[in-house]
This record gives sequence, structure tokens and C-alpha cells, in this order.
Amino acid sequence: MPAHTHPLPNGLTLAFERRATPGFSFHLRVPLGSAHDPVGQEGTAGVVEEWLYKGAGQLSARQFQDALDDLGVRRGGGSDAEATFFSGSGLGADLGAALELFAELVRRPKLPDSELPVLLDLARQDLESLQDSPAERLGLAARQLVFGGSGYAHPGSGTPQGLSQITPASARAFWQRSGARGSILTVVADTEAQTIIGLVERLFGDWQPGDAQPVKPQPQLGGSAHLQGDSQQTHFTFTGRGVSPHSPDWFAWHLALTALSGGSASRLFHAVREERGLAYTVHAGPQVVGGEALLSGYAASTPQRAPETLDVMLSELRRWRQGLSQAEFGRAQNALMASTVFGSESIRSRSGGMARDLALFGRVREPGEMRAEIELLTLERVNAFLESYDPGPLGLVSLGPQPLSAPQTGSEAAHV
Repeated sequence: MPAHTHPLPNGLTLAFERRATPGFSFHLRVPLGSAHDPVGQEGTAGVVEEWLYKGAGQLSARQFQDALDDLGVRRGGGSDAEATFFSGSGLGADLGAALELFAELVRRPKLPDSELPVLLDLARQDLESLQDSPAERLGLAARQLVFGGSGYAHPGSGTPQGLSQITPASARAFWQRSGARGSILTVVADTEAQTIIGLVERLFGDWQPGDAQPVKPQPQLGGSAHLQGDSQQTHFTFTGRGVSPHSPDWFAWHLALTALSGGSASRLFHAVREERGLAYTVHAGPQVVGGEALLSGYAASTPQRAPETLDVMLSELRRWRQGLSQAEFGRAQNALMASTVFGSESIRSRSGGMARDLALFGRVREPGEMRAEIELLTLERVNAFLESYDPGPLGLVSLGPQPLSAPQTGSEAAHV
């Protein structure tokens, strides 16, 4: 049954899909994330997300967790640059009770002062652990290169200086900005739509709109950075221009990327790993940050062979833009179709996907609609897209004993 979308007057958007299932799944997206952290108090969103669970309404932290456990609710969530997320799944008869608990969590959290220092210490530990992960350090440096000093450039855990400036009052003020406006609630369950609408209107209908505003990223492409490291490998990543989610070429881009880096039959896997043995891990794929789509590539190789690894990847990018073969197109189309089918099978995946669709596309895409769009793609259309696609100047970040040179790719430096 197609998803039913119901906007509430206060700005909350509900999307509901009825499915013959004994369980339920919901996903609540509140558009307040680390990009909204106050300047000088980086890390606020991540700490507050943890703080919310320290009691809500009339329930202490222990009582709240016990109430979820009594219902057998599997819960999840977290925060990223754009939003804070809450999800739950369980048996269908318990949907109302579970949603009521989470309505208390986001609307009436206790936020006890005594719990905040512990959470700040945990955030500092998380920051320290980043130093032990080359991939995390590399990803952070890449964000800083692309997004400069904006809210998208710091990790969700914040910065040491930012964490030191967070107080109970400032953290409470941050969450008070949250509200119904721009928030999204998606539900998958075997229930009548009007029943779900009535439940959500009762629990969230008088939720104040809040004043959180979207933070628009302004990615800057090109340039390079190097992180010194004593690793036995050189890790590197490059970032280029992607294709807008609202472009008619969105699926063509994804199919082409599947051919480039979608498994053991992909071009990068074969050219970098199988043919030359340059790197065990190599991939390229899409990233969407604040509605902006980017192309991102990654590999790790020995310091001696890292320059060759980068050259081979850039060479494959250039060759990729010259078009796919019929066999590559067929494999990539089947793989993209399979991922679409399997991604909608689980009710937990479906509720999360519906929320992402509403945030990214402004509507819920039906699985049948996506399959039809993929089936309509042809080799000629994908190759015509690749011929016109320009990822622009690539920003390069490396980590290891020696820096890598910025991409120089032929007639136009730092372009592919």
C-alpha cells in the first residue's frame, strides 16, 4: 500500500505505510544536528542526544529504559550534522505506548545537571579515540577541506575547546530550539491510517514549532591537505562534485557509480586490487551532506605505492566518463535493482528510508516507482550522462609518512 503523508499544522510531517506485519517501526527525525552547534560549543548536539535519555516526563532514566524494555521495543538513533534521530520497533499492539514514551523524550526531557559531566567526559573519550582511527582522522580532515569553518567541518563529538564551554544552561537552550517544524515521523505498521493520524495528533499536535533553521553547506572543491602519521600505510581520500538528488540523472549517476565501485566486478576493484595489487580496500561512492551531493573516493596503500594507486584511480575515473560497456551496465542495473528491493523489505529499513526520502526529496518514493526508474535506464542514457558529467576539481587529503601531490590529471589540472 502506498505511503500516506499527513502534514500537521505545527510543521511536523507524518508519513505512514500500512503493511501486513505483526510488528511496527517508526523513525523520528528532528532537524537539529551538529551543524547547528553554537560556535565555541561544538559537540552540543551529540551530548544532548545522549542527555535526553536521562529521564523524561515523570520517568527517571532507569524507569524510562525499563518501560521500553517492558514493551520489548528495540530502539536506536543518534545525531549527525543535520538532525537528531530516534527509532523504535516492536509488536504492533505496543505502538501507541512506544510512541508516547518517545513523545515524552523529545518534548519533556528532564535533562538533569548531574548527568552532563559524565556525558561530556564520554564525548572527550570519543574524540581521543579518533586519533587511533586513520579513516576517522582522514574523514574529518576531508570535511574540513570541503566545508571550511562551517558547522559541517567538526566531528559530531565536537572539539576539546567546544566541550569545555558547554554548560547545562547552554545545552538546554540548544534543545529548546527543537520542535515540530521540519521534523519528520514515519511509521510502518498494520494499522488504519486514521488511527495513526489520531495517535500522532494527540501526542505531537501541540508540540511547539521550534526555531531550528536548516544550515546550508557551501562545499569548496579542490585543494589538498596532509596529516602526518606513522602508519605503515598511506590513506587518502578525494572529493568532487556529485549529482543533485533532484536531478533527473540521480539514478544514472548511482548506476554508473555501481559499475565503477560496486563490488568485485567493478572497475576500481579490478584495476587497483586485482590487476596491480596496489590496495586491499578501494572504493568511490556518493555522499549527500545538507542536500549537497559529492563524489568521494578512498584507498589505502603502502607509502611507496600510494602515488601509483592515486594515479590508477584517477585514470579509471577518466576512462569511466568515456562510458560503460553493455555487460557493465547490465550488472550494475541488476545490483542497483537488488539493493532497492532488499532495502524496502525490512520495516525498520523502510521507516528509515521514508524519513530520508522526505528530508532529501520532499516526498516518499515508492519501491515500485524506484524500480521502474531503474528499469527505464538504458546504456545510451547512462553513457550520455557520463559524457557530460564533470566532477570538477578534486580535493585530496592524505594521511601517512609522506604527503601525496594534489591530483594532476591531464589537460586541466586537478580535474578528471
